[in-house]
Order: sequence, then structure tokens, then C-alpha cells
Amino acid sequence: MTSERRILLWMCLLVGVNQLGFGAMVPSLPLYANSFGVSASAIGIAIAVYGFARFVAVLPGGQLADRWGRRPVLAIGGVLSAIGSFWCAGSDSFVEFNLARIVAGAGAGIILTVGQIVLADISSPGRRGRNIATYQAAFLFGFGVGPFPGGLLAGAYGLASPFLLTGVASVLTTAIAWFLVSETRSARTSAATSGKAAAEIPFVRQMLRLLSHRGFLLVSLISLLNAVVRTGGLFALIPLLATSTLGLSVAEIGFAMMVSGVFGFAAAYPAGWLADLVGRKAVIVPSTVMTGLSMVLFCYAPSYAWFIAASIVWSVAASISSSAPAAYAADAAPAGMNASAMSAYRMTADAGYVLGPPGLGLLADLTSPAVAIISASVVLVIIGAIFAVTPAEKRSEAQS
Repeated sequence: MTSERRILLWMCLLVGVNQLGFGAMVPSLPLYANSFGVSASAIGIAIAVYGFARFVAVLPGGQLADRWGRRPVLAIGGVLSAIGSFWCAGSDSFVEFNLARIVAGAGAGIILTVGQIVLADISSPGRRGRNIATYQAAFLFGFGVGPFPGGLLAGAYGLASPFLLTGVASVLTTAIAWFLVSETRSARTSAATSGKAAAEIPFVRQMLRLLSHRGFLLVSLISLLNAVVRTGGLFALIPLLATSTLGLSVAEIGFAMMVSGVFGFAAAYPAGWLADLVGRKAVIVPSTVMTGLSMVLFCYAPSYAWFIAASIVWSVAASISSSAPAAYAADAAPAGMNASAMSAYRMTADAGYVLGPPGLGLLADLTSPAVAIISASVVLVIIGAIFAVTPAEKRSEAQS
């Protein structure tokens, strides 16, 4: 097995275990936050503080990955995530719960950022879409499977119990990062003299330079709006909507997400292969429209079967819209700027995690959950349409 494939394998195991734990607490998260007697907008804040911590952790995570190496920083992220998750399970108040979410979010931000840096390190442009898609398949499989055992745990042992599973998964993530993942910091920069020149440019300036690139900025904004829809809609409002309108239990919501995760897993590699074959934009634009459609289906699902169908459409769209934009962002990185490129991309995307839950929660309080979710989806599709008319990426960059 080549070094690239071996590292990809361990990174897939790492992110799969990590996201299994994360997915376990998704169905019960808004209900657990609601158990402290707070409003929909406050529930959004409980989700947003996690995203804010992820957002803040991206820059130091990327910088430390360049200074100390990818492997030890991945392990640090796992430790922080474990501490925060166990603390969430033992929280006695809404304030304490939010503090614990901040710690867990910082760990998650480091893991996700450095994970994408590792993928950029080991992947040539001609295989980048497929490598990121394989990684994304493991991500979605863990996230898709996690809600079902998490829902069962919540139903049997209380709404706090899935956070214990998240903590255990974070401990395993730490062990995989430290003992199994090889260091990749020099995989791309050591062979390129331009990489040495890039190292002399301050890290933040590298990020700003990349964000001035129109295509890079737009694809980052698409990821931002995807995060708004995912965290503000799917994580915060849709479980409440499904409970109130369809009378679904936490276990039923978790089962729907698990089923959808199988479809997302199946779609991931073909989407990456297609992004390598025809270019990133040809995959990104349709997946953006699919995401908007899935949110409409969630809002107006008349039965549990339709709710499952909406979950499947969303999961397939999420699978497609995660690998191709990340590959596009990595393509735009000059030699030696993998860490800054993926950090800038992740920071923009994680800003949606900060803005989405409280923003959509407040809009839901003022109007309705359906209006809030669909409004965000419309903005997402508009950004996708603007990206659709930008000049296509150079095929030599996407496929060389």
C-alpha cells in the first residue's frame, strides 16, 4: 500500500469515528438544550457557540499544524473534543452546557481543519476530488450512523447520554491521530522551491490573498451557507419541527438520518470521481440546488416516509457539496500554502456555524421554522447561481 493510500485510510478511520460520536448527539442536542427551559433562539446559541469555537480554532490550528506538524495537532483536537463532550453530559445549567460546547467545538475545529490540510498534502490535483470524496464518505458514514445509536441512548438513558458516546469517540480519535496517522507536513512543500517562498509570507496574509480570489471566495461562501442551512436548519430547527408536526421521536429522527447516511456514503466517491473528470464547478452547482430542495422537503414533509426522503436528498447533496468545494479550494492553493488555503476555507465555512443557529432561531421565533429554513436555502441557491457564471476553473489545475 502506498504512503498516500495508507494515510488516507487512517484519516478515514479517524474522521469516521469522530463523526460517529458527533452524529450521536445531533437528534437529542436541541431537545437537551430545550430541557434547560430556553427559547428556540437560545437553542440556536447553544449550537452557535460550538461553531464559534470551531471558527476561532481554525487559525491557530492551521498555524500549529505548520509549526508542530499535522499529527500532534490532530491529537490535541481529539483531547479537547473529549473533555468538552464529557463536560456537556455532566452540565447542570445552560451556561455550563455552553462553556462545555465551546471546548468541544475548539477540538472539532482543529480536527476538521487539520484533516483537510492532510488531504491537501497527500493529494495530487488529478486525484484530489476522489481522495477528499473518500474521506468525506467516511465522514458521512460516521455522521449518518451516529444518530441512530445516539437516539436509542437518549430514549433509554436520557438526553445527556449521547454526549458520553461523543466523548468516547473523541478519545479513540486522539489515539488514531497519535499512533496511526503519519506526518505529512513536508509532503508537498519540501519538493517545491516556491513552497519555501510561500513559507516566508505571514500565515494570515496568505489567507487574505486566497480570499481575494473570486472563485475561492464564492466556493467558501457556498460552504458558509451550507453550514447555515445544516446547523441552523437540520441541527436546530428540523428536529423540533419534526417532533411538533409529525410527532416523531428522537429515535425515529436518528433512524432517518442513519438511512440517509448510507445514501450519502454511496454518493461520495462517484461525486469525487466526477469532480476530477469534469471539473469542480459542474458538481458544486447541482449539489447546491439539491440542498435547497431538501430543505423544502423537510419543511413540508406530510409523513415520516417523506421525512426520510428529505433526509436522503440532503445527505446525497451534502456528500457531493463537501468534497468538490474542498477540492476547488485546495486547487487554488499555491505551493506551500495548503495549510493557509484550507484554514481560510474552513474559517469561512465555520462562520456559517456561528451565524446559522442563532440567526435562523431568531427568524423562527419571529416567523416560523419553515420560513427561516427556506429563507436560508434561497440565499444558498443564489450564491450557487453567482458561482455558476464565474469563469470555469482551469482544467489543468483540476486534472493535472
